[in-house]
Amino acid sequence: MNKLYDAIDRFCARHPYWGIPNLMRYMVIGTVAMYVLCILTQNQAYISLSLVPGSILRGEVWRLVTFIFLPLSTSPLSLLISLYFYYWMGNMLENYWGTPKFTIYYLSGIVLTILAAFIAYFSGGFVMMYGVHYVNMAMFFAYAALNPNAMVLLFFFIPIKIKWLAWVDLAYFAYGVITSVAAGDWGGAVAPVVALLNFVVFFYPYFSKRARVQRTARSKQAVRFRQTVKASERAKPYTHK
Repeated sequence: MNKLYDAIDRFCARHPYWGIPNLMRYMVIGTVAMYVLCILTQNQAYISLSLVPGSILRGEVWRLVTFIFLPLSTSPLSLLISLYFYYWMGNMLENYWGTPKFTIYYLSGIVLTILAAFIAYFSGGFVMMYGVHYVNMAMFFAYAALNPNAMVLLFFFIPIKIKWLAWVDLAYFAYGVITSVAAGDWGGAVAPVVALLNFVVFFYPYFSKRARVQRTARSKQAVRFRQTVKASERAKPYTHK
């Protein structure tokens, strides 16, 4: 993991102008356009534009791109809120990481989602995926990992730290995987995990380094505590019994 992340870091350092600036703007524009198309076709666009591995293997390769922009919800309010939230979060990550690293992170999530769909398909089930739910989930986890104490308004009026939302999201994600395993749907269990591998690749070194720092700090505190105890024992006056 560390070597792969280091390779990505080196590539970004050597190619600072690579990538798609304002990538989330294009995602929002594409999703809105696809939403209008779905309305005009009475949602028939989902049938011909979703990610269906069996159809792709029969030559319908456009699905590899069109599924990205299909909205998960047909509710205008839900779509507006989700697009605003992910646009804001994506721009924050791009400003923090730079365009090359954010582009790699987001596009690798899309590639892994496609890979996950084919894994589920070859596991013996019919697969029809639309939207980039797992990609946006990985983006949300990334933002929460980098800004755990950032405050957001849940339901527009309840202030809550984003790290708690991430834990809830992770619990829901784990529940989905467990229920898929219990139902014997191995493709449905493996697909979400594969789709989030980009988060693991990018943040395993980060969490590993932070864990080492915390262990070192605890070790230093323990040493100082023992030294303080020994010093206090030496400083005690001798009492003759």
